[in-house]
Amino acid sequence: MHLQQEYLVSEKNIISGDELANNEEIQQNRKWKKIREFIIEKTFLLIAVLSGIIILIIFVFIGIKSVKVFSENGIGFLTNLGFDQQIWKAARASADEPIKTFGVFGLIIGTLYTSIGALLISAPVGILTAVVITELAPVWLRRPFQIIIRYLASVPSVIYGLIGILVIVPFIKQFITIEMQAQYIGYFQMTGRSLLAGVIVLSFMILPIITALTIDALKAVPKRYREAAYSLGFSPWRTIIKVLIPSAKSGIFAGIILAIGAATGEAIAVSMVIGGIGIVPDPTQCISPVHSLFTPVLTLASAIVNKSETLTGEYTSSALFACGVLLLVTCTILSILSKAVDYIVKRRVGIE
Repeated sequence: MHLQQEYLVSEKNIISGDELANNEEIQQNRKWKKIREFIIEKTFLLIAVLSGIIILIIFVFIGIKSVKVFSENGIGFLTNLGFDQQIWKAARASADEPIKTFGVFGLIIGTLYTSIGALLISAPVGILTAVVITELAPVWLRRPFQIIIRYLASVPSVIYGLIGILVIVPFIKQFITIEMQAQYIGYFQMTGRSLLAGVIVLSFMILPIITALTIDALKAVPKRYREAAYSLGFSPWRTIIKVLIPSAKSGIFAGIILAIGAATGEAIAVSMVIGGIGIVPDPTQCISPVHSLFTPVLTLASAIVNKSETLTGEYTSSALFACGVLLLVTCTILSILSKAVDYIVKRRVGIE
């Protein structure tokens, strides 16, 4: 009996020792877990801070480089025309008599025309494509379609530019008449590289962006919304129009705004097909308003690419950096606007 009690006591001590060892191991694991979480958190915080500092340095650097042009031209830099001619004259001017006058109004209009024109084409097509993929296509086809869309969104812009040169520009050139060319004799030759070519190329480029983000927005709509609509007797299309799209509109709007930012900042593909002349297409001065689509234009981003060889000049480089400032400000505003739209729409529907 005495031996049995001693055995039980020793067994309890062993159990207590095991529990103590387990507790120490658990505490040690928790300690290391907290250390790892702390290191990871501080690492990401450091990366975020460094990224912010780098972005700020870029803004400051470009801003400093553009000060000369803004100080010499003031608001006229935004309202005057003739940038492409001015930049070439300034590049050939002597150092004793530099040309300091520049105006990017034609570039701003060209950027607006190409971006808005591309959006008018790609937004409805992209939203409709996303609806078909997520709601109407067979289940076995949805995944392959989504992979293709995301792949198209990652295609280098120069590929779209090559397609534009080889396919779109020759196609547009077929519709240029002698009367249309005669109107611009002495100014430029209409070769098919035009506003319309830029709009079409940009449409193909931002279409996958809008489609992919709309797909994500539609997939984020709770399944019970669909089930409730179907239980009320809604048809699939009525469910899409009345329930799904309104519920996903914050993501759709954010995707559209981000697509505008991508279109505004696109340089390589656009510069390959738009002609590179900084005029303002005026429908009232053409034989037909449609003919203004066949005139060449120049955007802010493509001007930086096309005129980069003039960066050696003091005022020419400042003018190109000023174009970069306008692009940075525009893209920053669009990014903030996309977040604001997403927040406002979610607040209205009671998500946040």
